[in-house]
Amino acid sequence: MDIHTKAKKTTSIVPLVTMTLLFFMWGFITCMNDILIPHLKELFQLSFFESMLVQFAFFGAYFIGSLIYFLISHYKGDPINKVGYKKGIIAGVLLSAIGCCLFYPAASFSVYGFFLSALFVLGLGFTILQITANAYVTLLGPEESASSRLNLTQAFNSFGTTIAPVLGGHLIFSLFLDNGKVTADSTRIPYLIFAGILVLLAVVINKVKLPSFSTEESENHGGLGALKFPQLKLGILGIFCYVGAEVGIGSLLIAFMSQKEIMNLQEVVSKNYLSLYWGGAMIGRFLGAISLSGLDKTKKIIYMVLTSAVVYLLVFSIVDLSFAQTSFFIVFIALNLLAFLVGKSAPARTLVLFAGINIALILISVFSTGPMALYPILGIGLFNSIMFSNIYTLAISGLGKYVSQGSSLLVMAILGGAIVPLIQGALADTIGIQHSFFLPAICYAYILIFGWYCMKKVQLKEGAKVHTNH
Repeated sequence: MDIHTKAKKTTSIVPLVTMTLLFFMWGFITCMNDILIPHLKELFQLSFFESMLVQFAFFGAYFIGSLIYFLISHYKGDPINKVGYKKGIIAGVLLSAIGCCLFYPAASFSVYGFFLSALFVLGLGFTILQITANAYVTLLGPEESASSRLNLTQAFNSFGTTIAPVLGGHLIFSLFLDNGKVTADSTRIPYLIFAGILVLLAVVINKVKLPSFSTEESENHGGLGALKFPQLKLGILGIFCYVGAEVGIGSLLIAFMSQKEIMNLQEVVSKNYLSLYWGGAMIGRFLGAISLSGLDKTKKIIYMVLTSAVVYLLVFSIVDLSFAQTSFFIVFIALNLLAFLVGKSAPARTLVLFAGINIALILISVFSTGPMALYPILGIGLFNSIMFSNIYTLAISGLGKYVSQGSSLLVMAILGGAIVPLIQGALADTIGIQHSFFLPAICYAYILIFGWYCMKKVQLKEGAKVHTNH
């Protein structure tokens, strides 16, 4: 029996709201890494490669945690199927809180390795959330609207990533400085606050009544059954490339903007532009939730235009930039809307379009200087928006009882967030920050290929149905 047939045909609102709050906090803390990188780079006098160990430790935990989950699933049976999604989500939140608490001793001893250890534990907690929460959201309603729901929750995840550079940057670069100097202590109080919020969130999730889902497992505990699906195998590399590209770009943006040939901006200013990059992902995900919903075309267009205007104003109110400094973003929002319309609410087709646009934006940025180099890179956030949710749902589509196992393999692929930024950091040290962006362009090229494969697969399936009907 397909797992979705056990879910309610209508989306469960309260559980979805609860998951949305979780995704928000999750995004906020993840994006704090982009603030930590320049902070720790200055504090410990690190190279770009060494500073990217922040992302390597954090996203490397995703790979280790997912690998452990997959092995347990293979030999002992799906853990989430045994304990339930709710307990799995709470376990992930609490482990993340422990990771935040570890920043206190790391800051007290002022040792870079301790910070990396804290980030690793934090990443392990988020690994459990990736495996449980993403799959859980897809189950909270009909399968055909799974991409829409996941885009909606991912939009609030992006709201967290939009606020983080401004609020987190203020906490670390301004509020908790020691007599105007950068010290390890400036991370101590902020991460204790994050830990407290996560514990509170775990209590809320425990109190809220969440519907339970389970899958039927075969006698050999599912084995390696998920890997028999080609869309999953290709999707694993797709997630690797997407997370690697998105994290690599975000991690180097502040350093990129400080270059004389780009904008020569200080961290206090550049953190606001970083918010635009992540804010673009938020706008795109809200639009994606509408575009991939079951609304008629006219309503979709109206809602998308209104939503993009409202969310842009929200982002503008968050960042400490003038309208003149952010007005260029309106052009990218208009391009994003157009791409959604051309995509015609088809996840694979939209993925192809967005990947192609991102490749073009990177190439413009690499071969330009000043604002023309900066603006296209910031616009990439808008077109990153639907990539994770669309790759994820395309990859697990039709997996049935292997959904959780497939999900753990896709989360394992978040290793891209550890590997790609590390390689890009090494490239930045050798060939310069600007030319290091060729690496994310290669990642988007693969995503385009994956989207094209899925698009052709859907077309063949529809063609077969028409032939059968005749």
